[in-house]
Amino acid sequence: MTGDQLLRRVRVLVEEKLPLPGAGETARRHRRLMEIGQEDLSLARLAEAHWDAVAILAEAGQTAEAGVLYGVWAAEKPGQALQLAVQPDGGFLLSGEKAWLSGAGLVDRALITAGESVLVNVDLRVQADRIAFDGSGWKTEAFHETQTAVGHFNAVAVAAKDLVGGPGWYTGRPGFWHGACGPAACWAGGAAGLVQLAMRTTRQDAHTLAHLGAIEADVWALKAYLDAAGREIDQESEGGVKARVRALTLRHLVEQACTDVLRRLPRALGPGPLAMDQVFQRRYAELDLYLRQSHAERDLEMLGRGVREATLSVAS
Repeated sequence: MTGDQLLRRVRVLVEEKLPLPGAGETARRHRRLMEIGQEDLSLARLAEAHWDAVAILAEAGQTAEAGVLYGVWAAEKPGQALQLAVQPDGGFLLSGEKAWLSGAGLVDRALITAGESVLVNVDLRVQADRIAFDGSGWKTEAFHETQTAVGHFNAVAVAAKDLVGGPGWYTGRPGFWHGACGPAACWAGGAAGLVQLAMRTTRQDAHTLAHLGAIEADVWALKAYLDAAGREIDQESEGGVKARVRALTLRHLVEQACTDVLRRLPRALGPGPLAMDQVFQRRYAELDLYLRQSHAERDLEMLGRGVREATLSVAS
């Protein structure tokens, strides 16, 4: 899918109304994100961010602008948060550098974290002359079409009405951890897409068939994980420690199953698809990279602390 094709496809796709997390159909939300990931991970990456923005705005009592493609730019480097300077008229100026901006130059608006955990809703079209994107650091072909870049913000005007939820609201809201399940659904879709491609092989030896059986079982497990998490979110939508433990548990289980798919595929099919099949190679590389939104042992430590916190709370 070329960059132009991706942008056209995602703009049509996000006209679809996806169920909000915790609103009673979260399992369906997860399944739809998985389906899109199975179609194309670059597409899923942009669509998931848009729908996450829609959910964030809804939780803040705001409505996403119709016909607008949103991004969520919340990755933070220690000591490099964007600065939000208060102006005499009650507005703000957004300045500084921010990395990992997926959809740079593609999305119309972005929800951007700045200062002391403040979330701002920035119209990128209006102030394009004050925002410069640099994608030269992106060296891999994986997710090339999503135009992930570093953004340089030069006194971008932000009105008071464009602050979303107030300081600390973004990470403290109930939906923060519910939303963290969305990328995991996309990872699952990426793995399912690779398994779908792998099933076209004509190899019939016992070892190939054993690996194919195992990765098909992984896909079944992925669907079960997402469905179970969706049902629990609808039953306990208040957030808190339980939501954090659930999201980190889901992300860990999905990451492990997807990693098993990546590990088994070359053993099942040999080096040919990775060396000679451009579609297969791209999808494999994108899933491998996307999975690193799971912070591995760092997330497991946070999960362990959450489990301990929940256990001590019950005991007291």
